[in-house]
Amino acid sequence: MDLFADAAGQKSNVQRPLADRMRPKNLEGFVGQSHILAGGGLIRRAIEEDKPFSMIFWGPPGCGKTSLAMIIARETDAYFVSFSAVLSGVKEIRAVICEATKQRNLYQRRSILFVDEIHRFNKAQQDAFLHHVESGLITLIGATTENPSFEVIPPLLSRTRVILLHPFTDQELILILEYAIRDTENGLGRLSLSIHKDVIAYIAMTADGDARTALNNLQLIVDVVEPGSSNIRQIDLKTAEKALFKKALRYDKNGEEHYNLISALHKSLRGSDPDAALYWMQRMLAAGEDPLYVARRMVRFASEDIGIADPQALVIALAAMEAFRFLGPPEGELALAQAAAYLATAPKSNAIYTAHKKIKETIKKTGYLPVPLHIRNAPTKLTKEIGYGKGYKYAHDFRDAYAAQAYLPEALGDRVFFRPTERGFEKTVKKRLEDWKKRACHDPDREPEQAL
Repeated sequence: MDLFADAAGQKSNVQRPLADRMRPKNLEGFVGQSHILAGGGLIRRAIEEDKPFSMIFWGPPGCGKTSLAMIIARETDAYFVSFSAVLSGVKEIRAVICEATKQRNLYQRRSILFVDEIHRFNKAQQDAFLHHVESGLITLIGATTENPSFEVIPPLLSRTRVILLHPFTDQELILILEYAIRDTENGLGRLSLSIHKDVIAYIAMTADGDARTALNNLQLIVDVVEPGSSNIRQIDLKTAEKALFKKALRYDKNGEEHYNLISALHKSLRGSDPDAALYWMQRMLAAGEDPLYVARRMVRFASEDIGIADPQALVIALAAMEAFRFLGPPEGELALAQAAAYLATAPKSNAIYTAHKKIKETIKKTGYLPVPLHIRNAPTKLTKEIGYGKGYKYAHDFRDAYAAQAYLPEALGDRVFFRPTERGFEKTVKKRLEDWKKRACHDPDREPEQAL
């Protein structure tokens, strides 16, 4: 079945969901995913050079996985077949392989097989693809919201390339919504609509990066509003809130309040105020913020503002994020609250953040300095002859598994980037580093311990 033919036959069917009607037909009409679609991006190059390859799109719902697959097939003039892993099995796969063989032999046409929710295929079903992907008979494009490393069998994974897709930003969703409102062919442009920009920003903010949700919510809001005396549908924020059963806690066209709220949360965590941190986190969730965005910010905070002052902070933040993925709202929000309280009350240090920043600046200034010979790998006779690995001290042969020797490039000398504080576990780390430094200065050429 060639889905393009079906889509063309239904092009004017206004009964189709707005999100389906507004699928972009080419790369120029696709908003977002610039990391793979911008000039020189991986997917753009594959299309422009007519060299599509087997890949797996990994990303959240509504991020454009299906639309991108259809664009790739259309712009490379390939035969395109799509089916869901939920509804199809090995029998259907065999039929696809048979048709792909026909397309290649009779029409010299490439076949692209798009498998939605590929993670739902069992091992036998995934095995059915292997030979045909490897032989080039079909170009496989899978789509999944789950980590392919755990859900796709290794042989199939090794024959494809995983492409990570990101949720749409609010600004990208606003562009998509505005285009749908203007579009007279497939969108809402034939209707007389008066929609305030605050409403569009509200729909974008409550869609959690999901374009399908944003467009369907727009359609829902428009459908519940009756035309006025001038046949114009007036849509304000109150109407949108009522239609979606979700209260908007102040949105503005520049998205300033979004950044104000995340700033308040971050600064409350840094300031060790659990009450304020919990309050601002809940404000964000109540306003429709993506809970996983909040979780990601807390994971970042655990490294930026706590570091190894409390090594458990990062573990707690990551566990909270996974707990939310597992439980979903509202139960999963409690895990986020637990993490927020822990991070707020943990000892603080930006030593890791500062060291990381200094190292990046140093590399930018000094370039890629050579690795000292004594810590280079020496797998061959030639590398050993020219001094690779010569004089290296194996730490486990020394007391406390510490060997005093230079590890930085010679040009950097004994430069210090990481300076632990006296707070939390970093106090222990600081003392440990000081003891090692004293030992190195006292006896830098100490022989290995004989007892080891």
